[in-house]
Amino acid sequence: QVQLVESGGGLVQAGGSLRLSCVASGRTISAYAMGWFRQAPGKEREFVASINRHGDSTNYLDPVKGRFTISRDNAKNTAYLQMNSLKPEDTAVYYCAASLGGSYLQTSVTKYDSWGRGTQVTVSS
Repeated sequence: QVQLVESGGGLVQAGGSLRLSCVASGRTISAYAMGWFRQAPGKEREFVASINRHGDSTNYLDPVKGRFTISRDNAKNTAYLQMNSLKPEDTAVYYCAASLGGSYLQTSVTKYDSWGRGTQVTVSS
């Protein structure tokens, strides 16, 4: 399995931006579809965005379309989530996930093999 470490979370006002990073180690992520999920208090973990192995196809949760952008740099073994126009309802712990050989279209947590520990994103109103 690949090990994943997220960073870049924090406290931001509504309308602000954050960029999350997910650094992988142990294996190259070029063989993995990469995804971002989030979990708010008292709620289930939900899919946010994903990207295919080559970085030329992406998938997004409807409420974040047009505001969030997922990307990856396989040479740096890193995936990113740029979050703009943040809203209080985006407040959650954000997790990076990797799916070996899987499709970027999969949105279920069960389809991802490796997970980071998460980074907290708090958006104040």
